[in-house]
Amino acid sequence: MRAQRSVRGVPGVDFGVREVRGEFPEELEVEPLDGPVDAMVRVPGSKSVTNRVLILAALADGASAIGNALFSDDSYWLMDALVRLGFPVEVDQGAGTARVGGLAGRIPEGGVEVSVGNAGTAARFLPPLLALGRGPYTVDGVPRMRERPVADLVEGLRQLGARVDYSGEEGRFPLRLYGGGLRGGRARVEGSRSSQFLSGLLLAAPYADRRVELEVTGDLVSRPYVGITTEAMRDFGVEVDHRAGRFVVEPATYRAREYAVEPDASAASYFLAAAAVTGGKVRVPGLGRGSSQGDLRFVEVLEQMGCGVEVGPGSVEVRGPRKLRGIEVDMNEISDTMITLSAIAPFADAPTTITNVEHTRHQETDRISAVCTELRRLGVPVEEHTTGLRIIPGTPVGARIHTYGDHRIAMAFSLVGLLVPGVRIEDPACVTKTFPGFFERLDSLR
Repeated sequence: MRAQRSVRGVPGVDFGVREVRGEFPEELEVEPLDGPVDAMVRVPGSKSVTNRVLILAALADGASAIGNALFSDDSYWLMDALVRLGFPVEVDQGAGTARVGGLAGRIPEGGVEVSVGNAGTAARFLPPLLALGRGPYTVDGVPRMRERPVADLVEGLRQLGARVDYSGEEGRFPLRLYGGGLRGGRARVEGSRSSQFLSGLLLAAPYADRRVELEVTGDLVSRPYVGITTEAMRDFGVEVDHRAGRFVVEPATYRAREYAVEPDASAASYFLAAAAVTGGKVRVPGLGRGSSQGDLRFVEVLEQMGCGVEVGPGSVEVRGPRKLRGIEVDMNEISDTMITLSAIAPFADAPTTITNVEHTRHQETDRISAVCTELRRLGVPVEEHTTGLRIIPGTPVGARIHTYGDHRIAMAFSLVGLLVPGVRIEDPACVTKTFPGFFERLDSLR
């Protein structure tokens, strides 16, 4: 059982994950639906936007109010770190708001040990912020975090003048940052393993002593997430000059503001896919044209599979066909929805091939290998390749799905259980990483 967690100085706040191991069973069986879905589904605020805005608010000059903030494991670790570093953080979980007192680039406390759990965004966004403080700081996480790459971020920080070392294995967490600020200047950032390294450096860049120029080397994966970063920076008053793989940021100060976080497009993908695979209809309000989230483009994938799609100014709706079409699709830029597609692909009329997602092998788990293993467990033929997979339609059977502690495996493979009896999700509590109320929302489809 996980103990209740609260942000220091804000008693009773548990961010939606109060003793979750006690609230969830060891495994959860998904009950098949009686017919096509017909529902409006509200999803929580975007994890990607929430965690970027928390960093920006802490770096801004004054107090920022964040509406529709996500309260989950990932946002917990980042809020907890900010409180430990001395930032004023007040939350109203019922209202979905967080208020962060920014100190114009000053980090109040030194000598702090920060845990990021298994939150990739917190792990990649905090070190550049900590480089601005007086140090020393230690950043560490769960055992899986110590397996995830971080050398590209460390190298970028060192090129910008930060003092940072590895406390253990070279190229892995934990990190030790000695503070003292960022000199600025030019740095080359490898983009082929994660876009979060670039985003983390960009978020702190305005507080370097001089102009920062970041040159991306290699093919930048998950490119739309960098767009989320630069758009959020602009919303807080700092422009990023982006030209031909180079990002330039002048010294500046973020302005505090009120900010409304839009619903999470990655979380919405599961419910939109439920409409697709059941031949039903799902509408998600609050997410529409103008969204900064690349994962909203998952509806284009569903459209290729034969779905009717309508993206309006304030909502998105998907209507499923009588039979899904198999497709071939490059999911490099929307790889968080790769598992969602994999879960519904067995019900298509032809094979589905997913390409250019090799970087997902270094996320919460090796996602390509995990997806292939679990599809085979369901009796679905699948071919695993270095950079993707090919799924052959079949007749899935009930099975116990191993989730590897990966929230996206749990949520995506729950879709199979909407059609197939006997699908059991192991460790369903792992969804608290980004969507504590997922299974209740899934059950509401009935």
